[in-house]
Amino acid sequence: MNLVGKIIGNRYEILEEVGNGGMALVYKAKDHVLNRFVAVKILKDEFTTDSDFIKRFNSEAQSAAALSHANIVSIYDVGHEEENNLYYIVMELIKGKTLKEIIDKDGILSWKWSINIAIQIASALELAHKNGIIHRDIKPHNIIITEDGVAKVTDFGIAKAVSNSTITAFGTTIGSVHYFSPEQAKGSLTDAKSDIYSLGVVMYEMLTGEVPFDADTPVSVALKHMQEEPTEAIKINKNIPTAINDIVMKAMQKDPESRYQSATEMLADLSKALKDPDGDFVIIENKDGGYTRIMNAVSEDDIKNNKKKKGKKKNFFAEHKKTAIAVGILSLVLLFVIVFLITRLVLDTKKVVIPNLVGKTEAEARQLAQESKVIIEIGESQASSEVEEGKIISQEPPFSEGEKIAEGTKIKIILSTGPETTKLPDFENKSIEDVRRDASRMGLVLEEVFENHNEIEEGKVISQDTNPGVLVKSGDKIVVHVSKGVKKTTVPTVIDMDEGTAKATLSNAKLKANVTYTNDPTKQDGKVISQSIEQGEEVAEDTTIDLTVNKIEVVKKNVNLKLLVTVSDSVLNSIKNNSKNETTESTNANTSVKLKVTVNVNGNQKEVNATVDLSKMIKEDEKTQTIDLDKITGTGSQNVELQVLNTSTNETTKIGPETFDIDAFKDDATHYVRYTLNKI
Repeated sequence: MNLVGKIIGNRYEILEEVGNGGMALVYKAKDHVLNRFVAVKILKDEFTTDSDFIKRFNSEAQSAAALSHANIVSIYDVGHEEENNLYYIVMELIKGKTLKEIIDKDGILSWKWSINIAIQIASALELAHKNGIIHRDIKPHNIIITEDGVAKVTDFGIAKAVSNSTITAFGTTIGSVHYFSPEQAKGSLTDAKSDIYSLGVVMYEMLTGEVPFDADTPVSVALKHMQEEPTEAIKINKNIPTAINDIVMKAMQKDPESRYQSATEMLADLSKALKDPDGDFVIIENKDGGYTRIMNAVSEDDIKNNKKKKGKKKNFFAEHKKTAIAVGILSLVLLFVIVFLITRLVLDTKKVVIPNLVGKTEAEARQLAQESKVIIEIGESQASSEVEEGKIISQEPPFSEGEKIAEGTKIKIILSTGPETTKLPDFENKSIEDVRRDASRMGLVLEEVFENHNEIEEGKVISQDTNPGVLVKSGDKIVVHVSKGVKKTTVPTVIDMDEGTAKATLSNAKLKANVTYTNDPTKQDGKVISQSIEQGEEVAEDTTIDLTVNKIEVVKKNVNLKLLVTVSDSVLNSIKNNSKNETTESTNANTSVKLKVTVNVNGNQKEVNATVDLSKMIKEDEKTQTIDLDKITGTGSQNVELQVLNTSTNETTKIGPETFDIDAFKDDATHYVRYTLNKI
């Protein structure tokens, strides 16, 4: 059935298939109620026809939904779509890769990275087991590593509640055969120690790049889990430290009683291994309860000596048959007495229910122990991120509902010292990816503040709010400031803009301008003709853009400004007639006119006083006289305006304004302004 595009539960729109497992299909979906993306796991059809399994599935999914942990994929909802008979679980959508994908791509992982992942998985199992839930299918395929390096355990929805202590579903097995515990392979009862075995297999694969047992058929692999001892991981990868190898081999013991008895116990050794990777602190018990010891190999002399002793005994009894019979009878009587006494002792021993001491204080535990007539033995305290300081993490023998032990039995308890404290590293200038991994390993809550920085490259830590060396514990929040690199801006185009506009445009874009000039007569004067960084490029703010502005060099010209005075015929004739009738002195007095000229060139004003010599003009038979006014220097249009005051008549004549193009003149040429003298 194609579910893409359909809406189930009246809220989850199926967008695309993202996974296909043994029991379910996984889809990416949109939750239209909370407006977020989620993962929806839908049981395959072959599992929806068994009512007992469905009940178990719903019960276990509801139990798993109560788990809240940084290393467990959160379950948001469990439901049944009656129309298509779909049983589904709605989960947190994680961006990342499965651990299996990482191993397939990278092969052997570094031991530190492997331990970091194992600690996170064990931490997730610790919470689940304390809530009575076992996973039963721990494998790299069910571990998602986020983009931040956080390990997330998924598929708790099909885990089996410990409280429902029945044989695995359908009388067969659920899980992946390469990661089975021996008891799972047999189809026997599974408990928290089965998950620990599977975690050991996952660690083995991370450290060696291969699973401990492989064969052509699943049955053959399962038989190997039950019957064969795995090759030690350290023999495959010699770079594995001793303690890490010992942890893996202890977790993978065939006998559940020889493994770690809890995820908490395994977490303690994993934490020690990070600090002392070659330490000799991992203890593996034999099936008889004894510890593994190192002893000298048995020599041939030992074997010969042993045979001689047996031979001597055999010869003695052969020579003294009556003695042999008597010893035999005495031995039988002695054996009967011993068995009788032991039986009486066992029958006479009173039984009491094992008290549940986990989570209690030492004082509370001693009170319960006194009431139950058992003895408290204090073991070495351990750090715990889940159990507060001063309370009991675990007990041995463990509590089991209704189980009894003899009065006077010692119960060993492990007290919590609270979250383990460690010195905060110096994160400055480290990659944020490395910091995330370190913080995850230490159980720290990392808050990242991203900022622009001109010196620290993008993705590296600028500073941290908590100083390096300060003691921190799991759950503490650490704020780090991460560089986004230099703040960038997009370069605009300023081509064909004048210099001022171009500078303002770049300034608005938070850029600087460096201007140089060129003389290109083929291009427009005063405009930007090139820029060093093209339009649309992203650059750091305050970057300098080199601009080239066209500044055409213009040759200035000099032009002489003169007043061309033309005397009217009437004035000249009047002077001629007067000269005939008047004396010489009188004539000279009337034959010159004083002019006062105000000159305004391009807004610059000056005054020029001049005299028009009329007698000379008559004498030389001229009608015009030129008067020097100014010398104009420049280019382009020139504006000229004159006011001429005739002092003889006290009349003012305004000339202009008039405009002329100085560039049309030759250098040192003359421009004339005309004035006619009509009265004297």
